[in-house]
Amino acid sequence: MPTYTDEGVVLRTVKLGEADRIITVLTREHGKIRAVAKGVRRTKSRFGGRLEPFSRCSFLIHTGRGELQHINQCETIAAYGADIIADYDAYVCAHVMAEAVDKLLESAHDIVTSDISAYYTLLVAALGSLSRGEHAPNVVESSFLLRMLALGGWSPRLDACVTCGRQTELSNFSVQGGGMMCDTDKLLDARPLTHESRVQLYALLKGRWDLLDGAESWTGLRPDVEEIVEEWLQYYVERPVRSLNLVKSVL
Repeated sequence: MPTYTDEGVVLRTVKLGEADRIITVLTREHGKIRAVAKGVRRTKSRFGGRLEPFSRCSFLIHTGRGELQHINQCETIAAYGADIIADYDAYVCAHVMAEAVDKLLESAHDIVTSDISAYYTLLVAALGSLSRGEHAPNVVESSFLLRMLALGGWSPRLDACVTCGRQTELSNFSVQGGGMMCDTDKLLDARPLTHESRVQLYALLKGRWDLLDGAESWTGLRPDVEEIVEEWLQYYVERPVRSLNLVKSVL
C-alpha cells in the first residue's frame, strides 16, 4: 500500500474500539483526510499526545484500501492547543474554526479554489494568532470565517449595492442577497448596518488588523457584525456548526 508524507492540523478526534482513534486532519497538500491512529489511547503510545485538536504535525500516512487511511508516524511542528486551552474564549473560537473548515470541506466539489493549501495556510495563521494572544479571540475567529468562505467564492460585496451597483447610501446588509444593499433594492432579510460596522466587516475580510486593533473608540466587534458573520457561515456552509452555540453562551 502506498504511503506519503504531509503536514496538517488536527481538526477533531473520535474514539475507535478500545485503543484507537479516528483523526480528522486538514493537510497542506492532500486536503482533509480521515485516518486511523492505532493504539494512541494506550498510556505507552508513541505519539498519542501529539494527535490532539489544533496540533500541527508532520505525518507519514498509509493510504490503505478503504475510506480511512492510517497514521504510521507523527511529529509535532507546533502544539497550538497547549496555549489555546489556557484561554477559554480562544479555546471555543478554535473549535468553531476547526468545525467550520471541516464542514465546508465535506463536499470538495463545492469549493471554487483549486488550491486546497490556502485553507490550510489560513487555519495555521489563525490558530497561531490565537495561541500567541495577538488579537481578541472572536476577532480572529470572525476574520478566519469570512476569509475561509471568500476562498470558496462566497465573499460579501461591501463596496456597492448587490442589486443595482449603487455605491452611495448603502445602509443595509442582506445575507441571502450577498452583501450591501440600498434602501430601494433591499430584500426582506436585509438588516440596517452602520458605516462603522461595514468598516469592521471589510477589515475582517481583508485581514486589516490595523483597523480592527487600532480604533480607540471600538471595544471589540460590534454585535451586529458577529451575527452577520455567523449567519453568513451557516447560510453558505449549509450544515449546522454546533460550536457556535457554545460561543454564544459564554462570550
